[in-house]
Amino acid sequence: MDVDVHGTVADGFEPVREAFTRNFRELGEQGAAVVVYRDGRPVVDLWGGTKDVDGGGGPWQHGTAQVVRSSTKGVAASVLLLLHQRGELDLDAPVGSYWPEFKAHGKERARVRDVLAHRAGVPALDRPLTPSEALDPDLAAAVVAAQTPFWEPGQDHGYHAQTYSWLTGELVRRVTGRSLGEWVATEIAGPLNLDLWIGLPAPEADRVGRIGRIAPPTTAGGLKTRPRRNVAAAYADPESLTQRAFGAISPGPDENDAGYRAAVLPASNGIATAASLARFYAALTGEVDGGARLFTPSTVELARGEVSAGADRVLVVNTRFGLGYMLHGGASPLLSPGSFGHPGRGGALGFADPESGMAFGYVTNGMNKGVTADPRAQALIRALREAV
Repeated sequence: MDVDVHGTVADGFEPVREAFTRNFRELGEQGAAVVVYRDGRPVVDLWGGTKDVDGGGGPWQHGTAQVVRSSTKGVAASVLLLLHQRGELDLDAPVGSYWPEFKAHGKERARVRDVLAHRAGVPALDRPLTPSEALDPDLAAAVVAAQTPFWEPGQDHGYHAQTYSWLTGELVRRVTGRSLGEWVATEIAGPLNLDLWIGLPAPEADRVGRIGRIAPPTTAGGLKTRPRRNVAAAYADPESLTQRAFGAISPGPDENDAGYRAAVLPASNGIATAASLARFYAALTGEVDGGARLFTPSTVELARGEVSAGADRVLVVNTRFGLGYMLHGGASPLLSPGSFGHPGRGGALGFADPESGMAFGYVTNGMNKGVTADPRAQALIRALREAV
């Protein structure tokens, strides 16, 4: 569909505007925003379409926010890395040294870094949690602690799609006495003036659009995108580790529900504007607006240094992870080999590219079927490469 695209791009970044506009016309975009920072300043700030995926809620505004699904994981990872940077959390310590109950059933060797790099061995649960159980941090953490690992922790990797919420969240609660969402609000979002929440405050609810599934996208050549046969089989098999990992909350929660959005699920229910997602990643690697910075250079290297690589036991493709972040590769192409960030299943993406000084945030209300490498986000990245 044709829409009016609003916002600005700096000289040389016109290809990003053109790609963003094409996403509405060719890839089924309903409402979205993209923001790019370079050297701590915004150079792309675009939005268009409707606030809600079904066309309701009025037009998308500059401050419209959306659920960003697994892009939340990158924000959650930053909390653990900042605690490490401050000397409050040892990445090489056993998880059980902070959370004794987690040692059960052979998990005593799992380290904090294994949690961040999806090597902890508990991507699924023998009994999925109901949506209401998943929102209870005490109950959910107890279930994860009691879970027998699917592999020896630290010896393999597989995407912890849902259990990442309680693994990271409980570590933060044990170390700080605060929920991960509270820590983000006071230590990251507040100081950086971000519209970014893990646990949406009630007064902000009207700013958030409704998300939903959109029709399968097409490539530029007009062909339907199709997953590889083994990937499709894994997602179709209810007994596969893939389905069990994504189905650790069953039935799947209503992501438009106010109670879900107000809860703290660091794997999946973060809410942000594109501007704040980009500003967050800009602040990880450099100063924003000439001031605040989150990560020291050594912490940046921890974030993007390869820890897990190869066949992912959950995603059934080759993936690359640093400590909490997806790295540039076939499963999640980013701007360059030095980029690190995190996609959200079906659309959203945030990442930083330290070499170019770029930081990228894309949010949408239209969810595609894929987990990573969304065609709309990839079109924007290709245009950004052209621009730089």
